[in-house]
Amino acid sequence: MVSLETPICEFDKQAIDFSLPDVDGKIWTLEQCRGENGLIVMFICNHCPYVKAILERLIRDTKELKTLGINSVAIMSNDPAQYVEDSPENMRKIAQESGFSFPYLLDSSQDVAKQYGAVCTPDFFGYNAELKLQYRGRLDASRKETAALNVKRDLFDSMKQVAETGKGPEEQIPSMGCSIKWMD
Repeated sequence: MVSLETPICEFDKQAIDFSLPDVDGKIWTLEQCRGENGLIVMFICNHCPYVKAILERLIRDTKELKTLGINSVAIMSNDPAQYVEDSPENMRKIAQESGFSFPYLLDSSQDVAKQYGAVCTPDFFGYNAELKLQYRGRLDASRKETAALNVKRDLFDSMKQVAETGKGPEEQIPSMGCSIKWMD
């Protein structure tokens, strides 16, 4: 398992459109996912210890951000042939058991991850109402282990600022996680 950090935020880079199926086969586009005040596009998977460490907080924060007009969408771009835990069936199971309030999409060609420049799981792209990038950082101080309860909520606080002002913070701490499992 290779551990990687995300690059710095390319402020105002336009979100890239996509058309991907969710765990039940429904097709979702960027426009269908966006919220009134913005959108978080997150690349996650089921097997990654970094994602497992933040999953409960991710669900909490995305639900709270939705009340501020920030929607979320999760995309799984790993090659499920390498990790059966990331199969569509297991994606459906995790989404249902965890109570995802956002679409969980399968990027089976890995084209969307490549177009976004996603490098790891989790990898967060936070957009404003005009779908211009304002955040490319971590959820919080968690790594492979869940951080203490009282840590700063980096993603939440940053996207709350985006909802209120349209701009993300200048200072952002990169997300860290497992490398995306690219197909040969």
